[in-house]
Amino acid sequence: MTPQDIVLALGLPDSCRVDQRVPKKLLVENGAPTAADKRQINDDIEEIQWVAALKPNTIGVAEYRDDVREYVEIAVLTVTLRGSLKEGDDKPAKVARLAELVHRAVPYPVLLLLHSGQRVTLSLAHKRWAQNEAGKVVLDGGVASIALPDDALSAAALSAFTQALVLTSQPQAMLFGLYQGWMDSVQALLAARLTGTFKAADSPEQAAARRQALQECERLELEATRLRTQAAKEKQLARQVELNLALKRVQAQLAAARQQL
Repeated sequence: MTPQDIVLALGLPDSCRVDQRVPKKLLVENGAPTAADKRQINDDIEEIQWVAALKPNTIGVAEYRDDVREYVEIAVLTVTLRGSLKEGDDKPAKVARLAELVHRAVPYPVLLLLHSGQRVTLSLAHKRWAQNEAGKVVLDGGVASIALPDDALSAAALSAFTQALVLTSQPQAMLFGLYQGWMDSVQALLAARLTGTFKAADSPEQAAARRQALQECERLELEATRLRTQAAKEKQLARQVELNLALKRVQAQLAAARQQL
């Protein structure tokens, strides 16, 4: 899979296309808080491409403003990673950090596509005004991210997901809702790994409930792993029994949380 496959799936009109290369030094200057981050950008990124600018006058969707945020534009960016990132146990962590740096550097919400080998990592992150620094924009919550095709349970799920990304299938009232629609599609694919079926949310309320259920599943999976590891190391039989009972309770809670997906 390539970034071009995803961009094609978005169905972007020609009116919003930019197709310009972005100098890497802009990311270094605006999105790298540490020397290690600057070095990672320089070492691991081959090219940054500004694909499209989604604005009211380019796609016909109104801007969004409230006391928390201002969405006047959505940027679509592709980042080509160097070959050094194609292998290695620390690749997912490096890719995740690079995605976060790009999202932090750009003042607009970004649909970001990072490309390495046959894998494309798609990520999105909401933005809001900083509380203690006027005019500064910060991330609002975590980065929603999936690796394609790895995170698609099947070819059918991947096909359904790419069809769900179509620009005209997203909410069209305001840019905030449009961007949230893409985030909801990402959450639906993450849920499909647990349910076996990709299903777009029927309403914003259902999408919000799914996000909460996914967070709960992640928390419970981490707790189950912790208990399983602790039980395997425990020497006292009584404590082993106690840990295994706790593990069964967490597994039951996890099964219930998955039912909410």
